[in-house]
Amino acid sequence: MVPEAVAAMADELARVGNPSSLHTAGRRARRVVEESREQLAAAVRARPSEVVLTSGGTESDNLAVIGTYRARRRADDRRRRVLVSSIEHHAVLDATEALAAHEGAEAVLLPVDRTGRLDVAALEAEIARDPASVALVSVMWANNEVGTLQPVDDVVRLAHAHGVPVHTDAVQAVGQVPVDFAASGVDLLTVTAHKLGGPVGVGALVAVRGAELEPLVHGGGQERGVRSGTLDAASARAFSERAEQSDGSLPGRADRVRALRDRLLAGVLEAVPEAELVGAPVDPALRLPGNLNVAFRGCEGDSLLYLLDAAGIECSTGSACQAGVPQPSHVLLAMGLDPVLARGALRLSLGHSTTDADVDAALAALPAAVERSRGASLATRAS
Repeated sequence: MVPEAVAAMADELARVGNPSSLHTAGRRARRVVEESREQLAAAVRARPSEVVLTSGGTESDNLAVIGTYRARRRADDRRRRVLVSSIEHHAVLDATEALAAHEGAEAVLLPVDRTGRLDVAALEAEIARDPASVALVSVMWANNEVGTLQPVDDVVRLAHAHGVPVHTDAVQAVGQVPVDFAASGVDLLTVTAHKLGGPVGVGALVAVRGAELEPLVHGGGQERGVRSGTLDAASARAFSERAEQSDGSLPGRADRVRALRDRLLAGVLEAVPEAELVGAPVDPALRLPGNLNVAFRGCEGDSLLYLLDAAGIECSTGSACQAGVPQPSHVLLAMGLDPVLARGALRLSLGHSTTDADVDAALAALPAAVERSRGASLATRAS
């Protein structure tokens, strides 16, 4: 969290008041929530009435996917197909799979190209096949693993031509690239605070006023009746303070982070020439400024992660462990990477706190980590 968000949250935590209560403390807390809602709305170019506060990106994605499916299918039982890109975050993919397993939905995974960008022609064909059966289209604004920006405008154009609502998970995008909810035309947009330097545990689903949504949580009817529960005024204030600050400083901050990312990539390719950039080219129109995903053939991503972690460099892989066996990232496999290369992929994320010294430290540690990881992989295969 940035200091300003910490200060805002600490100040509010020292106060009492349920925003749903009518006494003085409750009205003060309600004012904090509503002012925060206005700030959040301004940061993503939405109306305050369109901001539904949640516990974070996962809840927002679930509310968008499951809530829309249930509402749309209730109105017309033919609406059973949910079209999602094959590289969505698990918050979208697993919500869609749950609908398929328990509520009669048909989950349709849309293909992407080698850079991780949605195949728009495939989406068009799927909608055209039976428009009346489509409950929802969900395509993320930018991918969390490889940073590829998606053709949201095309998605909206194709879906809205048949009256199909569009959801986009913009968790990775807000604060890194300009996000304009109103101009994009999407019906539902997910955002979360901790990706901006705000607190963990608070987010929002931005939903047009006419969005068809059924609540997942029932209770006091807060947040337009679709997200019951006592509102967290402290988290909302810290979230909105950071969202406003992040939006105002975006152009200069994005340029600075992009320059660091490009220097990191150049250094990686110089130190390990056979390394491969994964995802879209490092172009502002195609990729998030703070994302770098590089694959090292002959390495295991997990071993690279631990070796770098021991050197003070924290990064991540997209792999998952199933039944004790590491599995390549679903994102990288959907992009067509062979499993061997995909297992050696690392995601290096840069943000507002990243410095030149951080880049230097990563470049100093990486060659030895790659060499040791390859040696370990060879020894394992030999045995």
